Amino acid sequence: RHRRRAGRPRCRRLRPDPASARTSSERTAMSGLLMTGTSSDAGKSALVTGLCRVAARRGIDVVPFKSQNMSNNSMVCPDGAEIGRAQYLQATAAGVVPEARMNPVLLKPGTDRRSFIVLMGSPAGELDAGEYATGRRRLAEAAFDAYADLAARHELVLCEGAGSPAEINLRSGDYVNMGLARRFTLPTVIIGDIDRGGVLACLYGTWALLEEADRALLRGYVINKFRGDASILDPGLDEIDRRTGMRDYGVLPWLPDVWIDGEDSLRVDRWARDEDPGRSALHVAVVRLPRISNATDVEALAAEPGVDVQVTDDPRVAERADLLVLPGSRAAVDDLAWLAGRGLGEVVVRRHAQGRPVLGICGGYEMLAEQLDDGVESRSGLVPGLGLLPVRVLFDDDKTVRVATHDHRGTAVTGYEIHHGRCRIDGGEPFLDGVRSANTWGTMLHGCLENDDFRRALLSEVAALTGSGWSPDERADGYAQRRERMIETLADAMTEHLDVDALLALAKESAR
Repeated sequence: RHRRRAGRPRCRRLRPDPASARTSSERTAMSGLLMTGTSSDAGKSALVTGLCRVAARRGIDVVPFKSQNMSNNSMVCPDGAEIGRAQYLQATAAGVVPEARMNPVLLKPGTDRRSFIVLMGSPAGELDAGEYATGRRRLAEAAFDAYADLAARHELVLCEGAGSPAEINLRSGDYVNMGLARRFTLPTVIIGDIDRGGVLACLYGTWALLEEADRALLRGYVINKFRGDASILDPGLDEIDRRTGMRDYGVLPWLPDVWIDGEDSLRVDRWARDEDPGRSALHVAVVRLPRISNATDVEALAAEPGVDVQVTDDPRVAERADLLVLPGSRAAVDDLAWLAGRGLGEVVVRRHAQGRPVLGICGGYEMLAEQLDDGVESRSGLVPGLGLLPVRVLFDDDKTVRVATHDHRGTAVTGYEIHHGRCRIDGGEPFLDGVRSANTWGTMLHGCLENDDFRRALLSEVAALTGSGWSPDERADGYAQRRERMIETLADAMTEHLDVDALLALAKESAR
């Protein structure tokens, strides 16, 4: 069993270490490795991110890959392709430009029974729940082609699975877990989340449920999110090794300073909070919409010292907050009706009348409009909005997906747009690409809050409007710096606690 290697040096360079330089034959020997999990949120995205950085430090030409995401949190690549947030972050960790082939299939749930398909970065129709197990052949072939292209152009492809490979009800059409592994003979590592409990049963159960040909590709496992003395696991891990033939690649501890861009709403309430009791706090409430989209927009708020972010569907919390945020939505009309049913629509209207700050981003901005004409997402036709911004929204079949930069009081603010809605503005004060009326702001620009100067200026204005004593800490790291430090922390922890040499060596098996 791998044991923690005391005194191993930690490298903070992306350029290769001359001492570990490899020959050209070694550089072409690698191909792919699949990291899958016992469940969703087991840590697949995090470990692929960390291993991308570990490989990049060693001078390996590495890229991330995930056949399919099912998520309403996405990003726009420089070439205009839309992919999952996690693969965008993994590309950042690898030091490469994100592209559509890193996440060829993105399913964006619009209702409980229908998802919008993004194929190779562009809209490609819809997928009904009844077609999920049987109607994905064209998606699978696109995913396999994308992997083959990346493997041909790059030295190492680190693949992230989805959910669990033990979802045997979906095995026949699988192309993201063992279906991918079988297609390309990828060695596979299972990640188990011990924080959920029952990790030994989960590891063994995953192995036991797989058919023999799938099991043959399982090489080992990693325990994630452990707190305490890892040696107490040894008897159990020895038994897992004996029964399955898999090996233990290490136990990764709980890392409180590591956060990964969430792929779904499970992540939106896990942001770190500032704990300085002597600092004036600014309270932000983010409405937990049923079809919340790009909830990661507001992570940058929680990264700001003294800003307390609470995700809520409680009208009382929304009423009390200094700033109320309506985030993006994959079904703005449906979520607008939900706001009314929860009493949150009245709260938003009342805040606007009182001059108390409200910010709407993309779908949240559309809800603040006078009128929405939706024949695309909800297919509801003409419906009234909250009527707080002088805007009429027409939903168009042609989807806008682009990186964009807008001006805010002389400051360039960069972000990205993903929307069907076209906004016709008639009055108000310009605000980025959108509009401001009283102290209610609306914009289509996802990612705008990741711009440090803009975010701090907006929060400072909110503090002044609400009488809060909060002010930005100019000494604090910016959002991009914090994200980079998180990636480095993750890579350091994996280097210290996991047998990363053995994990990277596994990829050579698929090149034979």
